[in-house]
Amino acid sequence: MRSIVLSLAALLAFAGTVAAQTKTDTSRPPVAKKTPAGAKAPAPAKVTNSSVQKAAAVQQKAAPQAAAPQKRTVTPQQLRASRYGGFAPQLQQELPPPDLDLTSPRSLSLVNFNTKEEITVTYWSNGSYHRDALNQLNHFLRDNHDGGETEMDPLLFDVLWHTTRIVGFGGQIEVLSAFRSPSTNAWLASVSRGVARDSQHMNGNAMDIRFPGVPVFQIRQAARALNMGGVGFYPRSGFVHLDTGPVRYW
Repeated sequence: MRSIVLSLAALLAFAGTVAAQTKTDTSRPPVAKKTPAGAKAPAPAKVTNSSVQKAAAVQQKAAPQAAAPQKRTVTPQQLRASRYGGFAPQLQQELPPPDLDLTSPRSLSLVNFNTKEEITVTYWSNGSYHRDALNQLNHFLRDNHDGGETEMDPLLFDVLWHTTRIVGFGGQIEVLSAFRSPSTNAWLASVSRGVARDSQHMNGNAMDIRFPGVPVFQIRQAARALNMGGVGFYPRSGFVHLDTGPVRYW
């Protein structure tokens, strides 16, 4: 009986030794199998178009989205600048109310752009207007088409004089248009969209002028700073409209 037990113990010990020897050592890297001579190596996996597209799609999804370019907004002033040679941006900031000279004599030197007539008069001094000088200005600023005259508003001459002082202009002012009779104004309105049918020119309180050598936007800016009437801006034609009607700008 004892001999049988010893035999079984020896047999179990032998089987354990064999199992330990056949156990794989995981600490060592696996040895690549050698391809037998004459045998073909396995072909690498093929890269298909679909797999490339899938990879690109994944990469594009993972990449941060590029910021969309911001749309540039164009202000009305910039749009007018592109049309009128850069005048409009200069007008974004208005001049502060000027300190008016209320004591110096007021003289105007004018030239009629159409007839080439010239006049230089001192129409105000010592606190009052001079009747003779106003009569000369009324005749000078008559309707060029039918010769009609009217009593021009003396305040219009003040607006013009103060505007010259603000921009520092001391030369001869070109007058393109002053008084218009109703018939003349109606005719002009029929041939030009820029002429109003109820124009202030018919009231004797409007002039279209320019100061040679002075940019028209500066004349407009100075006249607007006075806040004494209407100011129209016509940069394409190169003149400014002044009147003593309601305060408004265009």
